[in-house]
Amino acid sequence: MIILGIDTSCDDTSIAVLDGYNRVLSDIVSSQVEVHALFGGVVPEIASRKHLELIGGIYREALQKAGVSDRDIDLITVTNGPGLIGSLLIGLSFAKGLALSLSKPIIGVNHIEAHAMSIFAERYVDFPYIALVVSGGHTVIMVMEDFCRSTILGTTRDDAAGEAFDKISKYLNIGYPGGKVIEDMAKKGKRDAIAFPRPMITEDNYDFSFSGLKTSFLNYDRRYGVKEEEIPDLLASFQESICDVLVSKTIKAAKRSNIKRIVVGGGVAANGRLREMFFEKGGENGLEVIFPSHRLCGDNGIMVAVTGYFYFQKGFVSPIDMKAYSRITLTG
Repeated sequence: MIILGIDTSCDDTSIAVLDGYNRVLSDIVSSQVEVHALFGGVVPEIASRKHLELIGGIYREALQKAGVSDRDIDLITVTNGPGLIGSLLIGLSFAKGLALSLSKPIIGVNHIEAHAMSIFAERYVDFPYIALVVSGGHTVIMVMEDFCRSTILGTTRDDAAGEAFDKISKYLNIGYPGGKVIEDMAKKGKRDAIAFPRPMITEDNYDFSFSGLKTSFLNYDRRYGVKEEEIPDLLASFQESICDVLVSKTIKAAKRSNIKRIVVGGGVAANGRLREMFFEKGGENGLEVIFPSHRLCGDNGIMVAVTGYFYFQKGFVSPIDMKAYSRITLTG
């Protein structure tokens, strides 16, 4: 079964071709990092315009690399939310056009669920498992009960973890994307140099809030001033706080749900310190922690195709007039 996966939820134009759910024939991702680096963050209008310029060429490249023609496609899958609405509409409109012209079924895929399911492109994971999806736009803990069936336990009330990284990086003017820049600089710093708070870590829920942590960082700088040689310590301490909260709340969710497996996905899942802490704390609590490879952590068409495949196997097909959503709740 040849599946086309399209993701334009933010600033990466991603198209993949899969044979079944775990044989990747091609995976093309066009990043807009250099474009948005000038602004220290994603500019929605620019992102959607770049998607419009690139998507046709990327589609043809994906087919050529996969060694298939458009007539070989059996199923078209596309992210329809959540994300930047302008960006989503480019991918969704393109996918709808293909579905109509080729008379192929189409499935709209939830971006958060796709990150939680991306691991199946590389290995099988037994259900149920706790999924943490952590990126620039989302920080969500959910229970994956089965294919296409999930329940959200908690989400962010303000800034997502990746957003907090990006905003601090922009504030310090040290580069973009902030998560990778901060991770690299933090390797040279002391993790316990500054006692930043751990927002909501002791509260009896699975929600997150990183806006106050960001404010705490800014207040520290305004009060004491930060010399250039102190920045690695500051960033290492800031990163440690975010990782501590993510790991602690996810492990709490797993233990209370009596679930022995945790899968972490999303762009921040590529963070080395987060992985290190998860493996350490997970092992201490008798939990198996699983990360996809780095290429599957960022936005990609593979995870969209994987998720769409399992929906199709359950007999689900989206209507051609489905809409794009900037915010969407998984109901399972």
